[in-house]
Amino acid sequence: MKKLLVLLFSLFLLYSPSVFADDISDFTIEGISIGDSLLDYMTKEEILEEIEKRKDLYQNFKEPNKYQEIYLFKDFPTYDFVSFFIKNNSTNEYVGNKNEKYTILSIYGSIDYINDFNSCIQKRDEIAGIISEMFPNAQKTENIFKHQADPSGDSTLDDISFRFDSGEEVEAECEDFDETFRIKKNWGEGLNISISSAEILSWLRN
Repeated sequence: MKKLLVLLFSLFLLYSPSVFADDISDFTIEGISIGDSLLDYMTKEEILEEIEKRKDLYQNFKEPNKYQEIYLFKDFPTYDFVSFFIKNNSTNEYVGNKNEKYTILSIYGSIDYINDFNSCIQKRDEIAGIISEMFPNAQKTENIFKHQADPSGDSTLDDISFRFDSGEEVEAECEDFDETFRIKKNWGEGLNISISSAEILSWLRN
C-alpha cells in the first residue's frame, strides 16, 4: 500500500485533500500516480482518440512520437483538467514490452486563474512552502521564463521545481499569458502542478 500523508487543502488548493510521500510513485494528483495504467482512468478507445487529436504537439522534437500527451477533462474535485505523458502505444514503435498498459510517466494538474496572476502566485507559494518543509533535501530551484509558446516574449512562466536524486521532479508553476495572445489561442492560464519521471524530463529537455 502506498505511504500517504494527507494535507488539508485549507493549506493549499481549494480546500480539498492532496497527497505527498517520499517516493515519486507515491505522489498523486486526483488519486493518480506515476506507474499507474491510464486504462484505469480512460478506455483504450478514448486514449487512441486523444493520441490522434494531439499527434502534432511535439513535431519539433528529435523523436516527436516517442511519447504522447493525453488530456482528461472531467469533474475533478480539485483540478480543471489533468494530463499525462505515456509511451506512444498507437504504433508500438517505442514500446519495448508489448504488454505495457499505457503506463503513466508524468502527470499534470491545472487550475485556471484567468487574469488573476497574483492569486495564482500566492497559492503556488503556499504549495512550494509545504513541499520545502516536507522534502528539505530536494534540490529546489526558482525561475521566471519567457513562455516558449508565445513568440512575442510577452508571456511568462513563474516556476518552482523540486528535483530528487533519482532525476524525478515535482513542479509548481504559474502561467501568465499576454492577454491578446491568450484570447487568440483560446487558452486558459493559471496554476500547474506536475509530477514527472526522469524519462519524460529527459525527452522534454533534449
